[in-house]
Amino acid sequence: MNTSRDWEKPIRRLELLMRLKSFPVAFKLLEHKQDIDKIPFIRRMKHKSTLCQLINLVRNFDWTVGADLDDFMSLMCPSIIGLTDIPEYMKDGTFRSIVWTKSRADGKKYENGIPRIPLGKYEAVIMAPLVYNPFDPDIVLLYANPAQMMLLINALQFEDYEVMQFFCVGESSCSDAITRCYLTGKPSLTIPCYGERRYGHAQDDELVMALPADLIDKALKGMEVLYRRGIRYPISYAGAEADIAGQFPAAYQSESRSGRLQRNPRHLLLGVTGSIATGKSTVAKMLEELGALMIDSDVLSREVVLPGKPAYRDIVSFFGEQVLSEDKTLDREKLKDIVFRDIEKRKKLESFTHPRILEAYFEQVERLSQRKEPLIIQFVVPLLIEVHWQSLFDHLLMVYAPEEVQLKRLMARDGISEELAMKIIRSQMPVEEKKGYCDLVVDNSGSLEGTRKQVKEVWKKLQEIQKKRLNTNKES
Repeated sequence: MNTSRDWEKPIRRLELLMRLKSFPVAFKLLEHKQDIDKIPFIRRMKHKSTLCQLINLVRNFDWTVGADLDDFMSLMCPSIIGLTDIPEYMKDGTFRSIVWTKSRADGKKYENGIPRIPLGKYEAVIMAPLVYNPFDPDIVLLYANPAQMMLLINALQFEDYEVMQFFCVGESSCSDAITRCYLTGKPSLTIPCYGERRYGHAQDDELVMALPADLIDKALKGMEVLYRRGIRYPISYAGAEADIAGQFPAAYQSESRSGRLQRNPRHLLLGVTGSIATGKSTVAKMLEELGALMIDSDVLSREVVLPGKPAYRDIVSFFGEQVLSEDKTLDREKLKDIVFRDIEKRKKLESFTHPRILEAYFEQVERLSQRKEPLIIQFVVPLLIEVHWQSLFDHLLMVYAPEEVQLKRLMARDGISEELAMKIIRSQMPVEEKKGYCDLVVDNSGSLEGTRKQVKEVWKKLQEIQKKRLNTNKES
């Protein structure tokens, strides 16, 4: 049975990011039981088994297994996945009342609460470690601890967010995970039941999630982005009694800072961002010509590291005088070369400069707040998204150009090789990802005339937004 894609690379990456202890399980139902034998390396048990036993053999012993109705110990397991119906003594609650419920009435409620795949379509099931590219699965089973599962949920919610709801019918975790996933087409997380712990060897710290196979890429994409933002497994602990300000996520720090910003409600704050060589300065200049006031983070970044400034002292103390020019000013090229090679040193530099740049921005906004007339103030920040300053602005404008245009411009502008230019581009957040954060976009990949036309449209929209806000404030 051929696969439509290579599953190994994404699954290896997922295993690494989540630090999984067992293999993700490719799970597929077959309409014809004869197809079991078409699967390479398939094993059929010589004795009757439970569904959770088979899953255990796959995820912990890297077996490829198959089973039809006759291979199961009880009718309970195959009834969950649509291979058979359950007998009357199960339907009327007798079976559940023997152990799990007080009465047959409760047992019947219990049985009715268990989701099952409808009868008539499937005759068999096959499972294998997905990393081996055995076949295209319907769903993927992942076993992980609560922290790992929380990270997976965060990754799935990163784009096209929706609240995730999970269920627990009790003693039938395979129905909560596998069947609900089949029936809803959505991820389904549950707690392994008693049987899965006893026969399937689910551990005390494990949860199980069934994931539609076509969501694997979405999960991995979200996890990669979160990883770059410092959300990783294992999760490092901040002390219960410690001052956690330095460890608190930057997004929350900027949110708290935004509450301290003294601003005029008649002024609209616009964050202008983009990736390297997309033309941020060009667009910002066009907006300035139309009437927007400009605060440039590049100018502020130079001012906050002038000799004698706190950031200057911090940088020299940490990096040494090797980063100074003969006149004792910072040699930005030397410093850039150091931090470009070492991400930890880059983070250290940013911890010295970013808070000071932000304070300088606040000072300028507060100074402008004394002006009574309506203003549109733009702050040009290349790494606005990366440093989580979104909450400081009313609107975000992305100056966009596709990667191939960035590459061509950067090579021409800086006179560098394609390899180095690509390395610089890839060190930043992907331009397509950054675009998703902004509610306004100017595509600067074409002619200046085309860009100017888009900027005028953006300016008109900003003026309309500001006018509407002023009218709302007047009415209130």
